[in-house]
Amino acid sequence: MSIFPRISLKPEVTDYLKSVFLNKEVLAAVGHQEAESRFHKLLSCLSHPPSYTCVRASTHLASLEEIRHKLGEELKKMCSSSAEEVSLQILPHPRIPDVLLLPVDGPRCVKQLSSEVAVGAQCGSAVLRGAHVFAPGIVASPKSMKAGDRVSVFSDLEGKCTRGATSFQGKKVFVGNGVAEMDRSSIFCTDEPAKGIGVRMIEPLYQSPSFDGVLPELVFLQNLPSVVVGHVLGPCPGERILDMCAAPGGKTCHIAAVMGDQGEVVALDKIRSKIDRIRQNAQMLHLRSIKAYCFNSTQAVSSDAAHVAEGPPFPPESFDRVLLDAPCSGLGQRPNMASTWSLKEICSYQPLQRKLFHAAVRLLKKGGVLVYSTCTVTLAENEEQVAWALDTFPCLTLQPQEPHIGAEGMLGAGLSPKQLRLLQRFSPELIWDQTESTAPLPCRADGDTIGFFIAKFLKT
Repeated sequence: MSIFPRISLKPEVTDYLKSVFLNKEVLAAVGHQEAESRFHKLLSCLSHPPSYTCVRASTHLASLEEIRHKLGEELKKMCSSSAEEVSLQILPHPRIPDVLLLPVDGPRCVKQLSSEVAVGAQCGSAVLRGAHVFAPGIVASPKSMKAGDRVSVFSDLEGKCTRGATSFQGKKVFVGNGVAEMDRSSIFCTDEPAKGIGVRMIEPLYQSPSFDGVLPELVFLQNLPSVVVGHVLGPCPGERILDMCAAPGGKTCHIAAVMGDQGEVVALDKIRSKIDRIRQNAQMLHLRSIKAYCFNSTQAVSSDAAHVAEGPPFPPESFDRVLLDAPCSGLGQRPNMASTWSLKEICSYQPLQRKLFHAAVRLLKKGGVLVYSTCTVTLAENEEQVAWALDTFPCLTLQPQEPHIGAEGMLGAGLSPKQLRLLQRFSPELIWDQTESTAPLPCRADGDTIGFFIAKFLKT
């Protein structure tokens, strides 16, 4: 069991989630005690990372075995220059042809030091998944810190530490020990923001390789359910695919790779810098079928059906397949030790998701496939959206998913048992048990994921 007992949420959010996971249908099916146990397991799971690192291999550029061998060689080089040995076990996923799995060692027994560095919550989560501490993530350090000093790294859970502070006594959690790569004066320089590694982790609480700069053309860090989405969408060579909310582009590039870079993948996002990132990733991965545009997807349907243009807005029924990986509350992300969001913020995504759904259905050709996904655990953003979509769009029918390695949908939205079986909910609380740590990695991987949801529709 992790030293992080459970994610820290506002009381109103905890009560809301509890009402979701202990709704009437769930209680009738499994009983109050089991439902309560699952809810508390979920809060525990969210606070610490999965027991493995998932790497998506660029199998459009090389074979999985070749990439596996090259990755092993790179990690051996890292180990030879590292203070601690990193596990070199790299396993192919038994059902997903472009996924490699690396076990994570943790939580480990690491003794805290007297010299402390505080980092932002996002940076702290990245450290728990194998990253070093980059300078922009540091919010406090000892006044006398010099390059070469050994320090303990703590994550500021509530974002209350003043940048440039010399110490922090607020709500924080220990994530490991490292060696400062920069002086304090360089990290908090007022002339120009510091870049690069600020603290190199040598005794992280969770030991896994840092992938910074490792085979960028051939391996891409991506959560397992996010890779599953691309395969469920099932893109085929020669098709025209739309990724409606594409940033940062991992799924976009995966779609292009799965279809052999033959066809067209249109990526939309309303933030310019994120579109630039997608284009950079596509270029690095030698994917020429991707066309990325800075555009609001809720407005992506042209009012003129005869409108012909390369970019958005597009005429109705322009795409063979549409991926709506919707903006969401993100409550399935791991590790997430704390969330400061209010209940109003958590519940604000459903209307936007429905606007995007309307655009997606209009843009999809008859006989086309729409995949809807989120990285959250709420009923309102997942199963309830499916029920609403089926009622709102009679042309949509749920379809089987392949691969289907997650659990079925959750009770509570009024969907039939058959409909729930067609959905795919990745729910780490359903499999979590201390004895799971002794099971072979491929057996753990499909359940020990971030919280995620996938629905696949056919437009008839």
